[in-house]
Amino acid sequence: MKAIILLSGGLDSTLAAELMSREGLELLAVNFKTPFCLCDRHSSNLGCGSNARRVAETIGIDLKIINATQDFLPVLEKPEHGYGANMNPCIDCRILFFRKSKELMQEWGASFIITGEVLGQRPMSQFRRQMDLIEKESGLEGLVVRPLSAKLLSPTIPEKNGWISRERMLDIAGRSRKPQMALAKDLGINDYPCAAGGCLLTDPEFANRIRDLIKHHELDMQNIDLLKFGRYFRLSAGAKLIVGRNENENKMLFMLAKDGDYLFAPTSINGPNAVGKGSFSPDLLHLACRIVARYSDRMDGEHADISCRRLPESEVEMIRESFLDDDELARLRTLGDRG
Repeated sequence: MKAIILLSGGLDSTLAAELMSREGLELLAVNFKTPFCLCDRHSSNLGCGSNARRVAETIGIDLKIINATQDFLPVLEKPEHGYGANMNPCIDCRILFFRKSKELMQEWGASFIITGEVLGQRPMSQFRRQMDLIEKESGLEGLVVRPLSAKLLSPTIPEKNGWISRERMLDIAGRSRKPQMALAKDLGINDYPCAAGGCLLTDPEFANRIRDLIKHHELDMQNIDLLKFGRYFRLSAGAKLIVGRNENENKMLFMLAKDGDYLFAPTSINGPNAVGKGSFSPDLLHLACRIVARYSDRMDGEHADISCRRLPESEVEMIRESFLDDDELARLRTLGDRG
């Protein structure tokens, strides 16, 4: 009997994979990659993939990593079932992943899918009504096994048909992770770096930035990547500025800049790099330079030389800017700093 298991590499999905591997099933683990996953902050190119790969190798099951970004962005922009507390379209996200899992299930000849979901753990997508809705809209009614909470849910087709034992399923519910941690100890699982998972879209400041991109029809991968760094300023309907907060962000911003973007950097003193995207008038270029100067290392009232150039041009325009006071800065910082 073959089954697909959705594997993030977090604690819950790791436990589900370990439990179901003992059922004599042939498992294929699937990990969906989006740019908003926080399960592995040190491996941004893989999302949760590196943790999932480690778990799959430990248990001895195959893993398929699917980049779902292009399918996910339209869902993020206009989710049928709305957002959570911030910009997290959890129900529509889950439906998307389930539909893709169903396609893979049919391709691979699997009979059902498995998840690490726990009843009542996540308020938007893991209550009984939402679980039933997600199954129905993804075409998987009765074919989603949630071993951590199965005894609290209606029997699934695999349980009814005797493909797996309902008696070996569990009855975990709620937001506490203590039962899962105790189970992990019993199973000899000691390394789970992403106990509670995470999504950038639930962060209020990052959600504000995503909301701004959608409002101005700028939701694409370069803009999303830039949102993860620096201070963010909406200078006009057609122009925004991202200012680095440290040396690493300064490097990342310039690496992410593309043809048509503006690059700003102080030349006479130490300070941040910045990337401007959109249509910049001369006044906006001077305003951007004043913002960069404001975050540079200098005394109040001291002037700073700021270089400004537009990629791929090599010419550098030097702009000498005076101090930008706190009141001016507060009016410009429409979306605030992250951290």
